[in-house]
Amino acid sequence: MIITVGNTKGGVGKTTLAVQLAIYRALAGRDVWLIDGDRQGTAAAAIAARAEAGRVPGIACAQYADGAALRGQVQQQRDKWQDIIIDAGGRDSTALRAALVLSDVLLVPFAPRSYDVWALEDMAALVDEARSVRDGLCCFAVLNQADPGERSTDNAEAAAAVADVPQFEYLSTPIRRRKAFSNAGGAGLAVCELSPRDPKAIAEMEELAAHVFNIKTTV
Repeated sequence: MIITVGNTKGGVGKTTLAVQLAIYRALAGRDVWLIDGDRQGTAAAAIAARAEAGRVPGIACAQYADGAALRGQVQQQRDKWQDIIIDAGGRDSTALRAALVLSDVLLVPFAPRSYDVWALEDMAALVDEARSVRDGLCCFAVLNQADPGERSTDNAEAAAAVADVPQFEYLSTPIRRRKAFSNAGGAGLAVCELSPRDPKAIAEMEELAAHVFNIKTTV
């Protein structure tokens, strides 16, 4: 499966979620390739920190900020991996457009702020373009950096706004602002690898991964 975590709006936590999902899948025994599609290279830096610390499993990571290079490398190597996760930069870039055409799933994080919700319209237009080239792109929007309160008005209003963008399915699994995510991301760790553990952060990531990867859970 090829998954792109992307948004034309910066600062919505794309890299955090891409790194978390990549490690989550590797911990589940999958062969995972994480692609950093941003010139800033934040995802690659996180994985480098993980490697330097000797954490296992190791995560294969490459950086391709140019769309042609990203497309060519994925087309050549896609059969070597069970999951490819692409962290696309926070802008309308050639890398983001290439990733959309290649992907099975697009995950769009957005924050509970009006201008972040408005940016979904830009992503919707790119989704329409990608779908005109290939069928089958499944698109999810997830509220990231959500307010900690379970009954936050901002969170509810942001979630409701997604209903006006039919290209996306809203995932009712918000990722809230928690220190565990920033601590884990900087060290190239999944939140479940942190000590002390944050059960709420772990549960949120597990729910998100279950939806994105279509993992059936039993009660």
